[in-house]
Amino acid sequence: MGTVEYIQHHLTNNTLALNAEAQEAIDKGQMTFWALNLDTIAFSLLLGALIVFVAARLGKQLESGTPGGFQNFVESVLDFVSTNVRDAFPGHNPLIAPLALTIFLWVWLMNFMDLIPVDLLPYLFQLITGDSHAYLKVVPTTDLNTPLAMAAVVFGLILYYNIKCKGLVGFIKMFLFHPFGKFFVPVNIVMTLIEEVSKPLSLALRLFGNMFAGELVFLLIALIGGTLAVGAAALFWAPLQAILDLGWLIFHLLVITLQAFIFMVLTIVYLGMAHEEH
Repeated sequence: MGTVEYIQHHLTNNTLALNAEAQEAIDKGQMTFWALNLDTIAFSLLLGALIVFVAARLGKQLESGTPGGFQNFVESVLDFVSTNVRDAFPGHNPLIAPLALTIFLWVWLMNFMDLIPVDLLPYLFQLITGDSHAYLKVVPTTDLNTPLAMAAVVFGLILYYNIKCKGLVGFIKMFLFHPFGKFFVPVNIVMTLIEEVSKPLSLALRLFGNMFAGELVFLLIALIGGTLAVGAAALFWAPLQAILDLGWLIFHLLVITLQAFIFMVLTIVYLGMAHEEH
């Protein structure tokens, strides 16, 4: 497998076509609506189930006197999220803190999959299926569908709370008279529409772009050991690969945490803006 084929293989989802037209598009390497990215769905659900399982187990073993290290860690994460909600969200809504916590943990875990060696899980999957060409993309947030789906849910909540808090008339007035007043209604409509649509797009594309780029760097580093570390050259290229991989892993650990934090904070801020009555 050449360099280009190696990268393309790792960046291709294991996809199930729902009809013949979708299968034809997939065979041509094109995106299509009538298809399911099975690996994205599976890993997203598994990581979500992991959060629920760990939370349920911890909830049954809470200690009030001298909590253990893991409980202390979880409580510090809860305090961190609660502080951000208090700082960025006006008023009180019992949905916001649990939503922010879920987004932070789920996005972080999906991003964390990028730190697993790029060939490990696809290789194990190929051994299990017996198909040496089977696709498996293990980082859900490098599939644009995942960030877009999460951003769409947040956008739906933004619309809901805009109408609930401002009223339908107030929501329409926001489009008509914001930001330039009643004499620029056409301009206001265009500007407000752009402002609202940019919220889910910025959430999704920022997360996707950073994670896709990070995965691509890991693939390029992996190619150093696969294509250059041959024979005596391995004495130079193999240690270089290990150093680069470790360095990028440490840096990327900051990136995946920062991207989960940004997605959470922007969700809190956007929902806080939707709760403002004016």
